[in-house]
Amino acid sequence: MAGGPLEGVRVVDMTTIVVGPICGRTLADQGADVIKVEAPGGDLLRLMARGARNRGMSGKFMNFNRNKRSICLDIKKPDGLAAMKKLLASADVFVSNVRPAALERAGLDFESLQAINP
Repeated sequence: MAGGPLEGVRVVDMTTIVVGPICGRTLADQGADVIKVEAPGGDLLRLMARGARNRGMSGKFMNFNRNKRSICLDIKKPDGLAAMKKLLASADVFVSNVRPAALERAGLDFESLQAINP
């Protein structure tokens, strides 16, 4: 989305379900460039729909993730993790609702990210 007080701010959004995506949506609504990162299979919110016309595109998913760009990365594989770190190297904000221990195992904890994006 162009314009807004957060124009020029890049956000990497690795969230799922409800509260995390709403945080990213709010930043995007204010003009930030939000890149949603989904694991293969997609955000679980994609499947939470009754009567959705298109499988994987529930109304809730579409609402909570509006104004975002999206990419699918498998950060459990070296190429996916490298791509994620490349995104994070140029990000101003990283939003995640992944458990801290899982982020640490992936090398995406605060200390590791400081090394690639001080």
